[in-house]
Amino acid sequence: MMNSIGSICVYCGSATGHDPRFLEAARALGRSMASAGIKLVYGGGSIGLMGATARAVLDHGGHVTGIIPDFLMQKEKMLSDVQENVIVPDMHTRKRAMFERADAFVALPGGVGTLEELVEQLTWAQLGRHRKPILLLSVADFYKPLLVLFAHMREAGFIRPGYELGYLVAERVEDVVPMLRAAARRRGESEPGAEALIESKF
Repeated sequence: MMNSIGSICVYCGSATGHDPRFLEAARALGRSMASAGIKLVYGGGSIGLMGATARAVLDHGGHVTGIIPDFLMQKEKMLSDVQENVIVPDMHTRKRAMFERADAFVALPGGVGTLEELVEQLTWAQLGRHRKPILLLSVADFYKPLLVLFAHMREAGFIRPGYELGYLVAERVEDVVPMLRAAARRRGESEPGAEALIESKF
């Protein structure tokens, strides 16, 4: 199994949100990925944090793969000047294609679509379907309410021992790539079949 990070699937909003720190983080993440030689896999749009991340990767010489359903090409304004655009028939195919092309996952701030994509990966990992690192980039404490909910689920007995959620949490963009690489190394060093995702201590 690979123990390096060659590509990251970034989940994020098709809006920029009200806090300017969200947009700053999206651009900074794109820059850091390009500088590290890490490819971006994302939802294919040119608007919101999605577009900002992709453009930052491109502007700094990086590689971008956009994966977008045909019915969203106009609504999310598909970014055409990327190295690879994959047009798919539906959301399920999009998510599967993004998963297959990624070595790790990062969630920037976003809405229910971002949340749905993130939670699906957490669920697949929880059920042992993959061991790719998952990181929440909690800009301005954006994901704090979700982490509180996860803790509540655990305390209420709905996240049981042996089925813990595996995720990383970063507050600073500059920590994202080092944290993912460290998680990938630990995954590579673990015994075959062992779960090596990182459980948050929140």
